[in-house]
Amino acid sequence: MIIAVDGPTASGKGTIAKALAAHFGLPHLDTGLLYRAVGLQCALNGGNPDDPADALAACDFPDAMMANPELRSEATGGLASRVSIHPEVRAALFDLQRAFATQNGGAVLDGRDIGTVIAPEAEVKLFVIASVEARAQRRYAEMLASGRKASLAAITADLEARDLRDATRSAAPLLAAEDAVVLDTSLLSRDEAIARAIALVELKAGIA
Repeated sequence: MIIAVDGPTASGKGTIAKALAAHFGLPHLDTGLLYRAVGLQCALNGGNPDDPADALAACDFPDAMMANPELRSEATGGLASRVSIHPEVRAALFDLQRAFATQNGGAVLDGRDIGTVIAPEAEVKLFVIASVEARAQRRYAEMLASGRKASLAAITADLEARDLRDATRSAAPLLAAEDAVVLDTSLLSRDEAIARAIALVELKAGIA
């Protein structure tokens, strides 16, 4: 069974995808980390993430990059959003994601184009959303909890900018697949969102 979990930044899709993978005993891939790795490598290369050639060159990042804690930073998230608009980058990372999705036994992948591009044949497709206000508050709380300085206004503006880039890019824009089930987590706690997602997967997959 392939489970595709798509949605905007900080909607809760990553947390939900991990929980689904654990619950159903499936491997999980956070595809956003791949784009974050490209964005960070581009910066380390001294390249311009808005330049297709620089972004494509950064796709050749070392395996160790995937364990770099800097991948989770807000700055790297912004870089990822910028490199991900380039069709050349998306094409370079396609095969890796596709192979993970189609492995024997199935998998759970979360990102922005899993249900529409990477695994359109997925048995279950969830599109996780939340209001910008709810997402900004979550990210703000996360940053404060980790001891980092944060500005709620800046986080809100960054999320709005990322949403616009993701929704309007020419290559695999962020949108729900026609057969995706939309899950709004704006007013749900972490546990409530996970429980709702598990129930939706079981219903969609016909699991008793």
